[in-house]
Amino acid sequence: MKNFLTLIFLAGTSIIFAQKSAYQDGEWFQFRIHYGFITAGYATLEVDDVSLNGKKVHHIKGEGHTTGATKLFFGVDDYYQSYMDKEKDIPYRFIRKIDEGGYTKDIQIDFDHGNQTARVNDKKKGKIEEVSLPSNPQDMVSAFYYLRNRVDNDKIKIGDVVDMNMFFDRETHKFRLKFLGRETIKTDFGNVPTLIFRPYVEAGRVFKEKESLTVWVTDDDNKIPVLIKADLAVGSLKATLIKFKGLKHSFKVIPD
Repeated sequence: MKNFLTLIFLAGTSIIFAQKSAYQDGEWFQFRIHYGFITAGYATLEVDDVSLNGKKVHHIKGEGHTTGATKLFFGVDDYYQSYMDKEKDIPYRFIRKIDEGGYTKDIQIDFDHGNQTARVNDKKKGKIEEVSLPSNPQDMVSAFYYLRNRVDNDKIKIGDVVDMNMFFDRETHKFRLKFLGRETIKTDFGNVPTLIFRPYVEAGRVFKEKESLTVWVTDDDNKIPVLIKADLAVGSLKATLIKFKGLKHSFKVIPD
């Protein structure tokens, strides 16, 4: 469960970008996080339209929590928020408040894109600092929504990649998403046509290797993840879409 909201948020140089917005105010979906038949927890994502410092923004909220026996052995309570410009698809504020088995963070980042700086407020440490930003950075939440608006389903080709700068805590991280192909998968909602992507992540104590993530995204104008699989050092973990509402576009299902 640890870091799994990060995987959901994360699932171009050669992709032709789309112009149609993929989401709207009121969108909400829920994922079941599980090892096989064993449920480890649940995660949700939702979008509200609000104003921040006089700007109209999408307020995107993500939560992840362990449940049952998993919570007893390794409790996770994660909260993420991003305030994202409705027209430019760039973040103005990012909040990360997590408790993962006693490992905690409480950080707010305010982005100044004009001056390419970020004000990082580490509330746990009582420390505020100004950090330089790269061009056009995304945060862990806004990156997912940025990609949903940018990938053109009709023009994407196998092997196409998206590269971006992702900024969180106080550092910039290089992120790459590669398109692997298409597949129709069986879900609780029926047979769903999907696009398959592979986010490239840093290998270490959590992931076996940098290519250990695979994401199946609906091949429609919503582009929401219906399945995420992560090969971890201790087994395979999945996130499966189980509920949704407020989608902007029709959810494409193929009858049996």
